[in-house]
Amino acid sequence: MSIAKKEYKRITTKTLVDMKKKGEKISMLTAYDFTMAKIVDSAGIDVILVGDSASNVMAGHETTLPITLDQMIYHAASVVRAIERSLVVVDLPFGSYQSDPKEALRSAIRIMKESGGHAVKLEGGKEIKESVKRILNAGIPVMGHLGLTPQSIYKFGTYTVRAKEEEEADKLIEDALLLERIGCFAIVLEKVPAKLAQQVAEKISIPVIGIGAGSGVDGQVLVLHDMIGMTHEFNPRFLRRYLDLYTDMKNAFTQYSKDVKSGDFPNESEQY
Repeated sequence: MSIAKKEYKRITTKTLVDMKKKGEKISMLTAYDFTMAKIVDSAGIDVILVGDSASNVMAGHETTLPITLDQMIYHAASVVRAIERSLVVVDLPFGSYQSDPKEALRSAIRIMKESGGHAVKLEGGKEIKESVKRILNAGIPVMGHLGLTPQSIYKFGTYTVRAKEEEEADKLIEDALLLERIGCFAIVLEKVPAKLAQQVAEKISIPVIGIGAGSGVDGQVLVLHDMIGMTHEFNPRFLRRYLDLYTDMKNAFTQYSKDVKSGDFPNESEQY
């Protein structure tokens, strides 16, 4: 089992590449607001992803598609104000980069200037190559995202495991090599077979962060609300719940309501 050998004061894209070289695993979690991000950062998480999953867990949408660039900037700026150590990566939302490399660059620049984020993440491989290159040429770090790409949910029609067939697996490997070659500093692999994910991680020199991609990659990412049990109805195989906050919070809110209605709260020691 690999353990971290060094306490990094500030995580950068170079730090992550160095960690891969040393065999140190990379921890990554999502966050969308100041309070949560401050806790995540203080816990020593290496990378905070301001994910477009905010569309689901913060706004209640069925997919990640509705969230806007302005909304992503708002969430990212809230997170950046909280952190001292973690690298903050911000998702470019659906529609902000796919059709036009110039628009992709404008979107990435807005995120970097208006939120203070440290890098952006884009979904896709060969089909978004020109957008990735345009952003990288402007000096903005890019994290790739392959496998299950939630912004393409209506194309796939399902959130099932990707790249189980040889043709799709071969394309995923080619896309990973392409993203490395053009300059991405890391890649997220989502819901792909563990053996394939390990193969990709061994083929490329940049870190591979998995979610539902097994243990043979360079790090792991989970959605914060899932791993602390707030989204209690979501139970994919890859999710480990570290808390059951849904139950704890619901019980606390129920007790508060009872105490208010009974007159028990506030008591004499809780008033001026």
